[in-house]
Amino acid sequence: MRIVDVVLSLPVLPLTIVIGVFAGPGLKTQIMVISGVLWAGLARELRAQVLTLRERDYIQAERAMGAGPVYVLRRHIIPAIMPLVIPQFVLTVKTAILLEASLAFLGLGDISSASWGSMLSMAHARNAFLTDAWVWWVLPPGIAIAVTVLGFALLGNAIEERSRPVLTARKRARLRRRARPAETLPVEVAPAAPLVVDDLTVVYGENGRGATNVSFTIAAGELVGLVGESGSGKSTVAAATLGLLPSAARIASGRVLVSGRDVATLSNDELRSLRGNRISLIPQEALSALNPVRSIGAQVDEAILAHRSCSRREARNRTLDLLTQVGLGADRADAYPHQLSGGMRQRVVIAMALANEPDVVIADEPTSGLDVLREAEVLALLDDLRTRHSLALLIVTHNLPVIERIADRIAVMKDGDLVEIGTAAQIATEPQHPYTRRLVDAAPRLEPLKEKVAR
Repeated sequence: MRIVDVVLSLPVLPLTIVIGVFAGPGLKTQIMVISGVLWAGLARELRAQVLTLRERDYIQAERAMGAGPVYVLRRHIIPAIMPLVIPQFVLTVKTAILLEASLAFLGLGDISSASWGSMLSMAHARNAFLTDAWVWWVLPPGIAIAVTVLGFALLGNAIEERSRPVLTARKRARLRRRARPAETLPVEVAPAAPLVVDDLTVVYGENGRGATNVSFTIAAGELVGLVGESGSGKSTVAAATLGLLPSAARIASGRVLVSGRDVATLSNDELRSLRGNRISLIPQEALSALNPVRSIGAQVDEAILAHRSCSRREARNRTLDLLTQVGLGADRADAYPHQLSGGMRQRVVIAMALANEPDVVIADEPTSGLDVLREAEVLALLDDLRTRHSLALLIVTHNLPVIERIADRIAVMKDGDLVEIGTAAQIATEPQHPYTRRLVDAAPRLEPLKEKVAR
Protein backbone atom coordinates (compact mmCIF):
# COMPACT_ATOMS: atom_id res chain seq x y z
CA MET A 1 0.00 0.00 0.00
CA ARG A 2 2.98 2.37 0.41
CA ILE A 3 3.82 1.72 -3.23
CA VAL A 4 0.19 2.47 -4.10
CA ASP A 5 0.45 5.75 -2.21
CA VAL A 6 3.56 6.72 -4.18
CA VAL A 7 1.96 5.87 -7.53
CA LEU A 8 -1.23 7.77 -6.70
CA SER A 9 0.77 10.82 -5.59
CA LEU A 10 2.45 11.13 -9.01
CA PRO A 11 0.70 13.06 -11.81
CA VAL A 12 -0.56 10.60 -14.42
CA LEU A 13 0.31 12.29 -17.70
CA PRO A 14 3.88 13.40 -16.78
CA LEU A 15 4.52 9.91 -15.38
CA THR A 16 3.36 8.26 -18.60
CA ILE A 17 5.56 10.59 -20.68
CA VAL A 18 8.64 9.92 -18.55
CA ILE A 19 8.20 6.15 -18.64
CA GLY A 20 7.44 6.24 -22.36
CA VAL A 21 10.57 8.29 -23.17
CA PHE A 22 12.86 5.97 -21.19
CA ALA A 23 11.28 2.76 -22.50
CA GLY A 24 11.00 3.93 -26.09
CA PRO A 25 7.95 3.94 -28.38
CA GLY A 26 6.06 0.73 -29.11
CA LEU A 27 3.15 -1.47 -28.10
CA LYS A 28 4.97 -2.93 -25.09
CA THR A 29 5.66 0.57 -23.82
CA GLN A 30 1.99 1.46 -24.05
CA ILE A 31 0.94 -1.67 -22.17
CA MET A 32 3.54 -1.10 -19.45
CA VAL A 33 2.69 2.57 -18.98
CA ILE A 34 -1.09 2.07 -18.91
CA SER A 35 -0.85 -0.88 -16.49
CA GLY A 36 1.63 0.92 -14.25
CA VAL A 37 -0.60 3.96 -13.95
CA LEU A 38 -4.06 2.40 -13.60
CA TRP A 39 -3.52 -0.49 -11.19
CA ALA A 40 -2.97 1.66 -8.08
CA GLY A 41 -6.44 3.22 -8.01
CA LEU A 42 -8.13 -0.17 -8.35
CA ALA A 43 -5.94 -1.65 -5.61
CA ARG A 44 -6.77 1.19 -3.22
CA GLU A 45 -10.53 0.91 -3.78
CA LEU A 46 -10.67 -2.89 -3.56
CA ARG A 47 -8.56 -2.93 -0.41
CA ALA A 48 -10.94 -0.48 1.24
CA GLN A 49 -13.87 -2.71 0.31
CA VAL A 50 -12.15 -5.80 1.71
CA LEU A 51 -11.30 -4.04 4.98
CA THR A 52 -14.95 -3.03 5.31
CA LEU A 53 -16.27 -6.50 4.56
CA ARG A 54 -13.99 -8.32 6.96
CA GLU A 55 -15.40 -6.33 9.88
CA ARG A 56 -19.01 -7.23 9.13
CA ASP A 57 -20.89 -9.16 11.80
CA TYR A 58 -21.39 -12.27 9.66
CA ILE A 59 -17.64 -12.45 8.97
CA GLN A 60 -16.93 -12.18 12.68
CA ALA A 61 -19.47 -14.95 13.26
CA GLU A 62 -17.65 -17.17 10.74
CA ARG A 63 -14.34 -16.53 12.48
CA ALA A 64 -15.93 -17.23 15.86
CA MET A 65 -16.94 -20.66 14.54
CA GLY A 66 -13.34 -21.42 13.58
CA ALA A 67 -13.25 -20.40 9.91
CA GLY A 68 -9.76 -19.56 8.66
CA PRO A 69 -8.70 -16.59 6.50
CA VAL A 70 -8.54 -18.63 3.28
CA TYR A 71 -12.02 -20.06 3.80
CA VAL A 72 -13.50 -16.64 4.60
CA LEU A 73 -11.74 -15.11 1.59
CA ARG A 74 -12.96 -17.85 -0.78
CA ARG A 75 -16.54 -18.20 0.47
CA HIS A 76 -17.44 -14.64 1.48
CA ILE A 77 -14.96 -11.91 0.53
CA ILE A 78 -14.32 -12.80 -3.12
CA PRO A 79 -18.02 -13.34 -4.02
CA ALA A 80 -18.84 -9.98 -2.43
CA ILE A 81 -15.96 -8.19 -4.18
CA MET A 82 -16.49 -9.60 -7.69
CA PRO A 83 -19.56 -7.42 -8.41
CA LEU A 84 -17.23 -4.46 -7.80
CA VAL A 85 -14.20 -5.80 -9.68
CA ILE A 86 -15.97 -6.41 -13.01
CA PRO A 87 -17.54 -2.96 -13.48
CA GLN A 88 -14.37 -1.28 -12.20
CA PHE A 89 -12.35 -3.21 -14.78
CA VAL A 90 -14.73 -2.18 -17.56
CA LEU A 91 -14.60 1.45 -16.43
CA THR A 92 -10.80 1.24 -16.39
CA VAL A 93 -10.84 0.20 -20.06
CA LYS A 94 -12.21 3.60 -21.05
CA THR A 95 -9.37 5.29 -19.18
CA ALA A 96 -6.88 2.99 -20.90
CA ILE A 97 -8.30 4.00 -24.30
CA LEU A 98 -7.77 7.66 -23.49
CA LEU A 99 -4.22 6.99 -22.27
CA GLU A 100 -3.38 4.97 -25.39
CA ALA A 101 -4.65 7.77 -27.62
CA SER A 102 -2.60 10.30 -25.63
CA LEU A 103 0.59 8.22 -25.88
CA ALA A 104 0.09 7.63 -29.59
CA PHE A 105 -0.54 11.35 -30.13
CA LEU A 106 2.75 12.12 -28.35
CA GLY A 107 4.60 9.63 -30.57
CA LEU A 108 5.12 6.99 -27.87
CA GLY A 109 2.91 4.37 -29.49
CA ASP A 110 3.54 1.72 -32.10
CA ILE A 111 4.12 3.66 -35.33
CA SER A 112 3.51 0.54 -37.40
CA SER A 113 -0.06 0.13 -36.10
CA ALA A 114 -2.97 2.42 -36.91
CA SER A 115 -4.73 3.95 -33.93
CA TRP A 116 -6.95 6.93 -33.27
CA GLY A 117 -4.17 8.65 -31.38
CA SER A 118 -1.67 8.22 -34.24
CA MET A 119 -4.31 9.60 -36.66
CA LEU A 120 -4.59 12.74 -34.55
CA SER A 121 -0.79 12.93 -34.29
CA MET A 122 -0.45 12.71 -38.07
CA ALA A 123 -3.13 15.39 -38.52
CA HIS A 124 -1.25 17.66 -36.10
CA ALA A 125 2.09 17.04 -37.89
CA ARG A 126 0.57 18.02 -41.23
CA ASN A 127 -1.17 21.14 -39.85
CA ALA A 128 -4.64 19.75 -40.59
CA PHE A 129 -6.00 21.84 -37.75
CA LEU A 130 -5.25 25.00 -39.76
CA THR A 131 -7.15 23.95 -42.87
CA ASP A 132 -10.51 22.51 -43.79
CA ALA A 133 -8.93 19.07 -43.76
CA TRP A 134 -9.54 18.81 -40.00
CA VAL A 135 -13.11 17.70 -40.75
CA TRP A 136 -11.73 14.44 -42.20
CA TRP A 137 -8.45 14.12 -40.29
CA VAL A 138 -9.57 15.10 -36.76
CA LEU A 139 -13.31 14.68 -36.45
CA PRO A 140 -13.63 10.92 -37.23
CA PRO A 141 -10.97 9.67 -34.73
CA GLY A 142 -12.16 12.20 -32.15
CA ILE A 143 -15.76 11.01 -32.43
CA ALA A 144 -14.62 7.38 -32.34
CA ILE A 145 -12.69 7.95 -29.10
CA ALA A 146 -15.62 9.82 -27.49
CA VAL A 147 -18.22 7.22 -28.48
CA THR A 148 -16.06 4.28 -27.37
CA VAL A 149 -15.23 5.83 -24.00
CA LEU A 150 -18.91 6.69 -23.44
CA GLY A 151 -19.91 3.16 -24.43
CA PHE A 152 -17.55 1.55 -21.91
CA ALA A 153 -18.70 3.99 -19.21
CA LEU A 154 -22.36 3.07 -19.81
CA LEU A 155 -21.46 -0.63 -19.97
CA GLY A 156 -19.63 -0.42 -16.63
CA ASN A 157 -22.59 1.29 -14.98
CA ALA A 158 -25.00 -1.29 -16.43
CA ILE A 159 -22.88 -4.20 -15.19
CA GLU A 160 -22.67 -2.63 -11.74
CA GLU A 161 -26.45 -2.27 -11.56
CA ARG A 162 -26.97 -5.87 -12.66
CA SER A 163 -24.38 -7.22 -10.23
CA ARG A 164 -25.66 -5.11 -7.31
CA PRO A 165 -29.47 -5.46 -7.16
CA VAL A 166 -29.75 -2.77 -4.50
CA LEU A 167 -28.96 -0.14 -7.14
CA THR A 168 -31.64 -1.45 -9.49
CA ALA A 169 -34.20 -1.57 -6.67
CA ARG A 170 -33.54 2.07 -5.78
CA LYS A 171 -33.82 3.10 -9.42
CA ARG A 172 -37.16 1.31 -9.75
CA ALA A 173 -38.42 2.92 -6.56
CA ARG A 174 -37.61 6.36 -7.96
CA LEU A 175 -39.37 5.55 -11.23
CA ARG A 176 -42.48 4.31 -9.37
CA ARG A 177 -42.57 7.50 -7.33
CA ARG A 178 -42.34 9.66 -10.45
CA ALA A 179 -45.02 7.63 -12.23
CA ARG A 180 -47.47 7.74 -9.33
CA PRO A 181 -50.40 10.00 -10.22
CA ALA A 182 -50.44 13.19 -8.19
CA GLU A 183 -54.22 13.24 -7.91
CA THR A 184 -54.41 10.13 -5.72
CA LEU A 185 -54.52 12.39 -2.64
CA PRO A 186 -54.45 16.16 -2.21
CA VAL A 187 -51.18 17.49 -0.87
CA GLU A 188 -52.72 18.92 2.25
CA VAL A 189 -55.48 17.13 4.14
CA ALA A 190 -56.52 17.65 7.74
CA PRO A 191 -56.87 14.11 9.13
CA ALA A 192 -58.48 13.25 12.42
CA ALA A 193 -55.07 12.18 13.77
CA PRO A 194 -51.45 13.21 13.08
CA LEU A 195 -50.61 9.63 12.05
CA VAL A 196 -52.99 7.46 10.04
CA VAL A 197 -51.94 4.05 8.73
CA ASP A 198 -54.71 2.92 6.40
CA ASP A 199 -54.76 -0.66 5.07
CA LEU A 200 -50.97 -0.64 4.62
CA THR A 201 -49.32 -3.54 2.76
CA VAL A 202 -45.53 -3.62 2.33
CA VAL A 203 -43.80 -6.28 0.23
CA TYR A 204 -40.13 -7.18 -0.21
CA GLY A 205 -39.09 -8.00 -3.75
CA GLU A 206 -41.74 -9.82 -5.74
CA ASN A 207 -43.15 -12.28 -3.22
CA GLY A 208 -41.68 -11.39 0.18
CA ARG A 209 -44.23 -10.07 2.67
CA GLY A 210 -43.35 -7.40 5.19
CA ALA A 211 -46.74 -6.19 6.44
CA THR A 212 -50.30 -6.87 5.29
CA ASN A 213 -53.41 -4.70 5.67
CA VAL A 214 -52.15 -2.84 8.75
CA SER A 215 -54.49 -0.09 9.95
CA PHE A 216 -54.34 2.13 13.03
CA THR A 217 -54.35 5.81 13.98
CA ILE A 218 -52.56 7.78 16.67
CA ALA A 219 -54.13 10.95 17.97
CA ALA A 220 -52.28 13.97 19.32
CA GLY A 221 -51.02 13.23 22.82
CA GLU A 222 -51.59 9.48 22.42
CA LEU A 223 -48.97 6.79 22.95
CA VAL A 224 -49.34 3.53 21.03
CA GLY A 225 -47.04 0.57 21.59
CA LEU A 226 -46.29 -1.72 18.65
CA VAL A 227 -45.21 -5.11 19.97
CA GLY A 228 -44.49 -8.53 18.53
CA GLU A 229 -41.73 -11.05 18.07
CA SER A 230 -38.69 -10.46 15.87
CA GLY A 231 -39.65 -10.56 12.19
CA SER A 232 -43.29 -9.72 12.85
CA GLY A 233 -43.15 -6.54 10.74
CA LYS A 234 -42.92 -3.88 13.46
CA SER A 235 -39.84 -2.15 12.08
CA THR A 236 -41.25 -2.37 8.54
CA VAL A 237 -44.35 -0.44 9.60
CA ALA A 238 -42.22 2.11 11.47
CA ALA A 239 -39.95 2.59 8.42
CA ALA A 240 -42.99 2.99 6.15
CA THR A 241 -44.31 5.86 8.28
CA LEU A 242 -41.05 7.72 7.69
CA GLY A 243 -40.67 6.80 4.02
CA LEU A 244 -37.44 5.00 4.91
CA LEU A 245 -38.20 1.49 3.67
CA PRO A 246 -35.21 -0.53 2.43
CA SER A 247 -34.58 -0.42 -1.31
CA ALA A 248 -35.96 -3.95 -1.70
CA ALA A 249 -39.28 -3.02 -0.06
CA ARG A 250 -42.20 -1.03 -1.42
CA ILE A 251 -45.71 -0.04 -0.39
CA ALA A 252 -47.98 -2.28 -2.45
CA SER A 253 -51.24 -0.76 -1.25
CA GLY A 254 -52.69 1.44 1.44
CA ARG A 255 -51.64 4.83 2.75
CA VAL A 256 -49.56 6.38 5.50
CA LEU A 257 -50.77 9.88 6.34
CA VAL A 258 -48.45 12.10 8.36
CA SER A 259 -50.11 15.41 9.20
CA GLY A 260 -52.43 14.85 6.26
CA ARG A 261 -49.76 14.00 3.66
CA ASP A 262 -49.43 10.58 2.08
CA VAL A 263 -45.81 9.51 2.48
CA ALA A 264 -45.93 7.22 -0.57
CA THR A 265 -46.85 10.06 -2.95
CA LEU A 266 -44.21 12.56 -1.85
CA SER A 267 -41.08 13.36 -3.82
CA ASN A 268 -37.62 13.01 -2.28
CA ASP A 269 -37.45 16.74 -1.52
CA GLU A 270 -40.89 16.69 0.10
CA LEU A 271 -39.92 13.67 2.20
CA ARG A 272 -36.76 15.41 3.39
CA SER A 273 -38.78 18.45 4.44
CA LEU A 274 -41.22 16.17 6.30
CA ARG A 275 -38.66 14.06 8.16
CA GLY A 276 -37.28 15.69 11.27
CA ASN A 277 -39.92 18.38 10.96
CA ARG A 278 -43.43 16.93 11.10
CA ILE A 279 -42.32 13.39 11.91
CA SER A 280 -39.17 12.36 13.77
CA LEU A 281 -37.37 9.13 14.57
CA ILE A 282 -35.76 8.04 17.81
CA PRO A 283 -33.34 5.35 16.56
CA GLN A 284 -32.56 2.10 18.26
CA GLU A 285 -28.81 2.56 18.72
CA ALA A 286 -28.07 6.05 20.01
CA LEU A 287 -24.30 5.57 19.81
CA SER A 288 -24.50 4.61 16.14
CA ALA A 289 -26.88 7.49 15.40
CA LEU A 290 -24.52 10.14 16.77
CA ASN A 291 -21.39 11.40 15.01
CA PRO A 292 -18.46 10.44 17.28
CA VAL A 293 -16.27 13.42 16.27
CA ARG A 294 -18.86 16.17 16.82
CA SER A 295 -20.22 17.47 20.09
CA ILE A 296 -23.82 16.70 20.94
CA GLY A 297 -24.65 20.40 20.96
CA ALA A 298 -23.43 20.79 17.38
CA GLN A 299 -25.50 17.81 16.28
CA VAL A 300 -28.70 19.10 17.88
CA ASP A 301 -27.94 22.51 16.32
CA GLU A 302 -27.73 20.81 12.94
CA ALA A 303 -31.13 19.17 13.39
CA ILE A 304 -32.64 22.60 14.09
CA LEU A 305 -30.88 24.47 11.27
CA ALA A 306 -31.90 21.81 8.75
CA HIS A 307 -35.53 22.97 8.96
CA ARG A 308 -35.51 26.42 10.54
CA SER A 309 -34.31 29.78 9.27
CA CYS A 310 -32.53 31.06 12.35
CA SER A 311 -29.10 32.15 13.47
CA ARG A 312 -26.62 29.78 15.10
CA ARG A 313 -27.05 31.60 18.39
CA GLU A 314 -30.81 31.04 18.29
CA ALA A 315 -30.27 27.40 17.36
CA ARG A 316 -27.87 26.95 20.28
CA ASN A 317 -30.38 28.50 22.69
CA ARG A 318 -32.99 26.06 21.41
CA THR A 319 -30.48 23.21 21.85
CA LEU A 320 -29.79 24.13 25.46
CA ASP A 321 -33.53 24.26 26.15
CA LEU A 322 -34.04 20.83 24.57
CA LEU A 323 -31.20 19.29 26.57
CA THR A 324 -32.77 20.68 29.73
CA GLN A 325 -36.17 19.25 28.78
CA VAL A 326 -34.76 15.73 28.38
CA GLY A 327 -32.94 15.85 31.71
CA LEU A 328 -29.43 16.79 30.58
CA GLY A 329 -27.71 19.91 31.82
CA ALA A 330 -26.79 22.72 29.43
CA ASP A 331 -23.13 22.05 30.27
CA ARG A 332 -23.39 18.76 28.35
CA ALA A 333 -23.70 20.56 25.01
CA ASP A 334 -19.92 20.49 24.49
CA ALA A 335 -19.59 16.80 25.39
CA TYR A 336 -18.95 14.09 22.80
CA PRO A 337 -21.02 10.89 22.50
CA HIS A 338 -18.29 8.68 24.02
CA GLN A 339 -18.29 10.88 27.13
CA LEU A 340 -21.93 10.07 27.88
CA SER A 341 -23.60 6.97 29.24
CA GLY A 342 -26.08 4.94 27.21
CA GLY A 343 -29.06 6.58 28.89
CA MET A 344 -27.63 10.07 28.30
CA ARG A 345 -27.02 9.35 24.62
CA GLN A 346 -30.60 8.16 24.30
CA ARG A 347 -31.77 11.45 25.80
CA VAL A 348 -29.69 13.31 23.20
CA VAL A 349 -31.40 11.57 20.26
CA ILE A 350 -34.76 12.26 21.92
CA ALA A 351 -33.82 15.95 22.03
CA MET A 352 -32.88 15.81 18.34
CA ALA A 353 -36.24 14.21 17.53
CA LEU A 354 -38.07 17.04 19.34
CA ALA A 355 -35.93 19.80 17.82
CA ASN A 356 -38.56 21.07 15.37
CA GLU A 357 -41.70 20.36 17.38
CA PRO A 358 -42.96 17.42 15.29
CA ASP A 359 -46.50 16.12 15.27
CA VAL A 360 -45.45 12.47 15.21
CA VAL A 361 -42.50 10.68 16.84
CA ILE A 362 -41.50 7.10 16.00
CA ALA A 363 -39.38 5.40 18.66
CA ASP A 364 -37.78 2.20 17.32
CA GLU A 365 -36.71 0.11 20.31
CA PRO A 366 -35.60 3.27 22.18
CA THR A 367 -34.46 1.34 25.26
CA SER A 368 -32.52 -1.43 23.52
CA GLY A 369 -29.24 -2.12 25.32
CA LEU A 370 -30.16 -0.16 28.45
CA ASP A 371 -30.42 -1.64 31.91
CA VAL A 372 -33.78 -1.91 33.65
CA LEU A 373 -33.51 1.37 35.57
CA ARG A 374 -32.37 3.41 32.55
CA GLU A 375 -35.08 1.78 30.46
CA ALA A 376 -37.76 2.88 32.90
CA GLU A 377 -36.32 6.41 33.03
CA VAL A 378 -36.26 6.81 29.23
CA LEU A 379 -39.81 5.50 28.81
CA ALA A 380 -41.05 7.73 31.61
CA LEU A 381 -39.37 10.67 29.87
CA LEU A 382 -41.08 9.82 26.59
CA ASP A 383 -44.40 9.52 28.36
CA ASP A 384 -43.95 12.94 29.95
CA LEU A 385 -42.83 14.59 26.68
CA ARG A 386 -45.73 13.26 24.62
CA THR A 387 -48.15 14.69 27.16
CA ARG A 388 -46.34 18.02 27.42
CA HIS A 389 -45.99 18.49 23.64
CA SER A 390 -49.18 16.64 22.51
CA LEU A 391 -47.14 14.19 20.44
CA ALA A 392 -48.53 11.26 18.53
CA LEU A 393 -45.99 8.72 19.80
CA LEU A 394 -45.45 5.22 18.37
CA ILE A 395 -43.05 3.03 20.36
CA VAL A 396 -41.79 -0.18 18.76
CA THR A 397 -40.72 -2.61 21.46
CA HIS A 398 -40.46 -6.22 22.57
CA ASN A 399 -41.02 -5.41 26.23
CA LEU A 400 -44.74 -5.86 26.76
CA PRO A 401 -44.84 -5.46 30.57
CA VAL A 402 -43.01 -2.11 30.40
CA ILE A 403 -45.05 -0.63 27.54
CA GLU A 404 -48.26 -1.63 29.34
CA ARG A 405 -47.52 0.92 32.06
CA ILE A 406 -47.40 3.99 29.81
CA ALA A 407 -49.24 3.13 26.57
CA ASP A 408 -52.79 4.22 25.88
CA ARG A 409 -53.21 1.45 23.32
CA ILE A 410 -51.15 -1.54 22.22
CA ALA A 411 -51.01 -3.04 18.75
CA VAL A 412 -49.80 -6.62 18.39
CA MET A 413 -48.20 -7.90 15.18
CA LYS A 414 -47.40 -11.43 14.05
CA ASP A 415 -45.98 -12.55 10.70
CA GLY A 416 -46.73 -9.19 9.11
CA ASP A 417 -50.36 -9.05 10.31
CA LEU A 418 -51.86 -6.75 12.92
CA VAL A 419 -53.63 -9.43 14.93
CA GLU A 420 -55.01 -7.26 17.73
CA ILE A 421 -55.18 -3.66 18.92
CA GLY A 422 -56.78 -2.39 22.10
CA THR A 423 -56.25 -0.48 25.30
CA ALA A 424 -53.28 -1.44 27.45
CA ALA A 425 -55.58 -2.77 30.16
CA GLN A 426 -57.59 -4.87 27.72
CA ILE A 427 -54.45 -6.36 26.11
CA ALA A 428 -52.92 -7.18 29.51
CA THR A 429 -56.01 -8.69 31.13
CA GLU A 430 -58.36 -9.84 28.37
CA PRO A 431 -56.41 -10.54 25.14
CA GLN A 432 -58.66 -11.75 22.34
CA HIS A 433 -56.21 -13.31 19.89
CA PRO A 434 -54.44 -16.58 20.84
CA TYR A 435 -51.03 -15.14 19.91
CA THR A 436 -51.60 -12.09 22.12
CA ARG A 437 -52.61 -14.42 24.94
CA ARG A 438 -49.38 -16.41 24.55
CA LEU A 439 -47.37 -13.17 24.40
CA VAL A 440 -48.93 -11.91 27.63
CA ASP A 441 -48.44 -15.25 29.39
CA ALA A 442 -44.80 -15.43 28.29
CA ALA A 443 -43.91 -11.96 29.60
CA PRO A 444 -42.20 -12.06 33.04
CA ARG A 445 -44.11 -10.18 35.72
CA LEU A 446 -43.49 -9.43 39.38
CA GLU A 447 -47.08 -9.78 40.65
CA PRO A 448 -47.14 -13.62 40.83
CA LEU A 449 -43.80 -13.59 42.66
CA LYS A 450 -45.12 -11.10 45.25
CA GLU A 451 -48.19 -13.25 45.87
CA LYS A 452 -46.03 -16.35 46.20
CA VAL A 453 -43.76 -14.65 48.76
CA ALA A 454 -46.81 -13.41 50.72
CA ARG A 455 -48.18 -16.93 50.98
